[in-house]
Amino acid sequence: MSGPHPAEHHGHPEYTAARLRRALAEDERTAELGIQVDVRGEHVYLSGVVSSLTCKERLDAVLRDREPDLHRHNDVRVVEATEPGEAEVLR
Repeated sequence: MSGPHPAEHHGHPEYTAARLRRALAEDERTAELGIQVDVRGEHVYLSGVVSSLTCKERLDAVLRDREPDLHRHNDVRVVEATEPGEAEVLR
């Protein structure tokens, strides 16, 4: 799939950001709903939290596929979920 012509990024960055948010939510590689997308000129900035480095890398892959001409800045944090430790005993 190819994205819109690069000139569209300057006129309506909010539309490009909305398309990219939707792509990140709907693409089977990512299915991420909590990622913030901000488009400024020829740059797209991602922020939020994912559960693994692989998830973070997949965000870049989806953006590259959808908007290859944008410069990506992936500021998404990785917070790995771990199993809970021992149960806390309350007295």
